[in-house]
Amino acid sequence: MKISKTKFKGLLIFESSNFYDNRGYFRELTYQKYIKEKLIFTVVSKSKKNVLRGLHMQTKFQQGKYVSVVKGKILDVVVDCRKNSKTFGKYFSIELSQKNSKSIYIPPGFIHGFLGREKENIVVYSCTNYRNKNSEIGIIWNDKKLNIDWKIKKPILSKKDNQNIPFEKLKI
Repeated sequence: MKISKTKFKGLLIFESSNFYDNRGYFRELTYQKYIKEKLIFTVVSKSKKNVLRGLHMQTKFQQGKYVSVVKGKILDVVVDCRKNSKTFGKYFSIELSQKNSKSIYIPPGFIHGFLGREKENIVVYSCTNYRNKNSEIGIIWNDKKLNIDWKIKKPILSKKDNQNIPFEKLKI
């Protein structure tokens, strides 16, 4: 397992390997010893091509997230929302896929989203805190201030994500 730091404090990239044989493949996903916080809640999502989920976060009960793709490929995007951070308001994006075996650990204080890039995309993420419906907030995917290059003009969005707020209205 190769671990790389980014210019964002606490944001780590994990690169594993897929071990293939005639049955399929095997891959190790997480190593708790490299993450300072305990991962207590794991979810999975399935998205088709051009589905954009996000940008989401929990305000009161912030979550760190360890994100991996077990099928397909996504463009994973995070924005630093930690007010005292040198990278506040900046975004980081990375391609995560079954093929490249990369995962990302996103510390609490980041807003997160991803875009499905293949016909079927299955994403597993483990979180440091449980989901709290009353603590959820979303930033609009095409916020002009953030200027995120999603590499798509018209993604498929949920009704909820279509109503997300601009970054400048975020209050944490």
